[in-house]
Amino acid sequence: MSGLKGYIKPYWKFVILGPLFMLFEVFFDLLQPRLAAYIVNNGVVERDFNVIEYTGILMVLVALLSLIAGVGCNIFASRASQNIGGDIREALYKKVQTFSFQDIDKFKSGSLITRMTNDVVQVQTLVQVALQGLVRAPCLLIGSVIMALLMNLRLGLILLGTLVVLIGVLIVLMRFSYPLFSKVQQKLDMVNRRIQENLAGIRVVKAFVRSGYETKRFHNVNRGYTQSSIKASRFIALNAPIMTLIMNVCLVGILLYSGPLVWRDSVKVGDLVAFINYVAQALSSLIMVSGRLMDVSRANVSAQRIQDVLSTEPSIVDAKSEGKSALLGEHISFKHVNFSYNNSKTAEDSILRDINFEASRGETVAIIGSTGAGKSTLVQLIPRLYDVTSGSVVIDGRDIRNIPLAELRHNIGMVLQDSFLFTGSIRDNISLGKVDAKEEDIIEVAKIAQVHDFISKLPHGYDTKVGQKGVNLSGGQKQRISIARTLLIKPSILIMDDSTSALDSETERKLRNALKGLIKDNITFIIAQRISSCIDAEKILVMDEGTIVGSGTHQELLENCTVYQDIYRSQFGEREVSYEHK
Repeated sequence: MSGLKGYIKPYWKFVILGPLFMLFEVFFDLLQPRLAAYIVNNGVVERDFNVIEYTGILMVLVALLSLIAGVGCNIFASRASQNIGGDIREALYKKVQTFSFQDIDKFKSGSLITRMTNDVVQVQTLVQVALQGLVRAPCLLIGSVIMALLMNLRLGLILLGTLVVLIGVLIVLMRFSYPLFSKVQQKLDMVNRRIQENLAGIRVVKAFVRSGYETKRFHNVNRGYTQSSIKASRFIALNAPIMTLIMNVCLVGILLYSGPLVWRDSVKVGDLVAFINYVAQALSSLIMVSGRLMDVSRANVSAQRIQDVLSTEPSIVDAKSEGKSALLGEHISFKHVNFSYNNSKTAEDSILRDINFEASRGETVAIIGSTGAGKSTLVQLIPRLYDVTSGSVVIDGRDIRNIPLAELRHNIGMVLQDSFLFTGSIRDNISLGKVDAKEEDIIEVAKIAQVHDFISKLPHGYDTKVGQKGVNLSGGQKQRISIARTLLIKPSILIMDDSTSALDSETERKLRNALKGLIKDNITFIIAQRISSCIDAEKILVMDEGTIVGSGTHQELLENCTVYQDIYRSQFGEREVSYEHK
């Protein structure tokens, strides 16, 4: 928890007032046995009803004051814990936004969700418990022991001996419970990851009739989580019975020892009643402490998991602004670029190896190759979604690692391979990168993306609601909306990562023709599976197993690149294709 102390500071008033009110509550609770002893000794034994009446009224007043103090503590503790939990959750979310794809791959999305939800709740609960139970229980324990010793030293020593035994048991339980709680949270990560994956791919599951198989897989991870939770809960379950047994043995011992003392008038009946009350308070508060410490043990695991995320330095470090001229996207070059996901520099681990090429404004660079050749990985290096392992990517003479991320990515428009749409209207999705876009600009890019006619036919037009991940739209419709969204920001570098794969040939041809006038002042990268999609490009890069094996125009590659020839033959056969330039 020490790493999260900074989140407590803004709410220091609540953090102080909560325990302060709890101290008042403890004081009033410790006063009650004394008042009870006074009633018995001076009211009941002496048969003085006035003493019983007045002391009884005082006890009621003390109880009311205790209630007010307890409610006050709960209010301040709740405000502190809820605000601290909210701030930690927000800090986690902001931190994750700074992560590169590589960082997210390291933690896994399911684990990050667990940390931002369940783990934060555990810490939030701990703050609430710390400001209430961890103040009340120790103070009540210490106060009860002191009061008991002041009333009768010999009986108090029996209580102290019992407390030593109870504390020893508590330490043993704590020692064994901590690693179990850690394992429970790891198992919960697996459950969340399985749920997230299954819900995201529910259509595939149903299409391939794999519901039974997926249910079995979920059953396995769910049972693993359940068994770990049961194992951890056993230690929690052992806590109260063991503590209660020892407490009852202590009470029996005190009664056996004090009985003769009462008969000999060495101890007054009222004092014995008060002493037993203090013993009960001390032992019950220790049980409360043990329960709270179990919460601490569990929350410490969650706090450590949260701290692991917050303390992680993003693998991509943002550059500081040097006041240089704005990025124009005049020229881009890859110089001896190598890349591997684990930052390994060995050839067998590299996804990209010795990538070299250049592109200037007005050029369209198409990238083609077999699946797994490294095409998408290559273009993801341009906006620094990943960082190169070695070599450099240079834009307008500046290494992109020396360009602030906001400036770099503001000038790059990327249509990702997976056309992801957010819940909201179609207008909201198109204007995602430019929220103040005018209606006519939104319509213009929608027309270029060949999606305006479809949107216009919808009952609510551009205000039509899009389901989660665009579930109520076809793949081609989502791709065209994603293209319109990217075109709206007017990027100087445009990257289209296989973004027309779901379009029919006629729609793709219209899109290409519409884009010609728009991208003449851009550097455009097109990843394509079909040669027809890149045949007009000024430069075509042919990739195979992470390397560029060919570079040139369509005609040049047909003449001198065997890999390109193989792709051509697989799509068109041996015949020549007549391509009509329009």
